Amino acid sequence: MEKIDIFAHLQQMESQMGEAQTELGALKLEVKKLLEENQRLTTENEQLRRVLKRETGEPGSDLVAGKEAEAASEEERKADVIGEGHDNLARLYHEGFHICNVYYGHLRTEGDCLFCLSFLNK
Repeated sequence: MEKIDIFAHLQQMESQMGEAQTELGALKLEVKKLLEENQRLTTENEQLRRVLKRETGEPGSDLVAGKEAEAASEEERKADVIGEGHDNLARLYHEGFHICNVYYGHLRTEGDCLFCLSFLNK
């Protein structure tokens, strides 16, 4: 091989490696999105199963239902005073969804949200 051929071959390999790196970066982003969506769907599925158990009264949901019943009884007292809209938002919050203006409608994945709680306590 001549020196010019070797240099051209190196440039071609460098170009191919750059394209491969770009493609690898795009694949990494796609995998990240899929993993995040999988986690979100798994969490949402767990929340919906808990709600379904509570609604149908299946065995094993007594402990969860007991805590939620206490919260519901307190909410019912507040609902009589405040109104039906507040009661609906409180129900949504206890089903695991954000009701604050920051994350409204998104699934709560890390426990209680201070924004939502401050809204409920108004």
